[in-house]
Amino acid sequence: MSMQEAPAVFGTEDILRSLCNSVTKVLSIATQSNIHYSGMVQRITKTCLKPDIGCFVLFDGGFSGLVVINFSAQAAMELYESYMLHMGMAKNELASSHTADEVSNVMGELMNQIVGDFTGTVARELQTHITQNQPKMLVINKQVMLSVDTNLDQPEARRVTFFTGRNNIFYLELAIDRTEFIKLNDFEAREAPDPDELIAQANAAPASAPMPTPSDEHDELLKSLGM
Repeated sequence: MSMQEAPAVFGTEDILRSLCNSVTKVLSIATQSNIHYSGMVQRITKTCLKPDIGCFVLFDGGFSGLVVINFSAQAAMELYESYMLHMGMAKNELASSHTADEVSNVMGELMNQIVGDFTGTVARELQTHITQNQPKMLVINKQVMLSVDTNLDQPEARRVTFFTGRNNIFYLELAIDRTEFIKLNDFEAREAPDPDELIAQANAAPASAPMPTPSDEHDELLKSLGM
């Protein structure tokens, strides 16, 4: 009698890996630079907002948790400048300090894209649904450290180190309820939709046939009656 294969189990580190991949994917595309993260993850007891720019977002649904990203001023300005220049903004029109509202707005938008990509990955790979709130960005003084508490029954927290294209450092922290997803049935994870391909398909679709006008219907009726 052959032994049955143990079912695949997805835990905190698997969820964290998906989140880290979303960070590198979104930021690499947005800034056209090489964003990567350390292969080592740190187990921590709490998540904190730290200088110079801290961003956090809460999510709920299939599982609950909190994502925090802490940027140094150098990392934030590099990502902001690279993103804006890639979008066609002139360099002399960019903000010169990480404390500018424009920098916080851009970093908040990038955070929103990251978490949006992550929730899509969770839906495809874990077949569950999570929702997010609007990311909050805070420019924090070096003397201030803010702990963010979440309503988690069995919290697990991790910290991952990220590196920008110029080797500036920022940190991602994840706190979620202790949970495991166990694969009961085999399934193929759906691929992420390609926006360009969807647009091309829509443009290539044949135009729908025009609806007949009342006069056309009247003529057809008379012709069928031999009149």
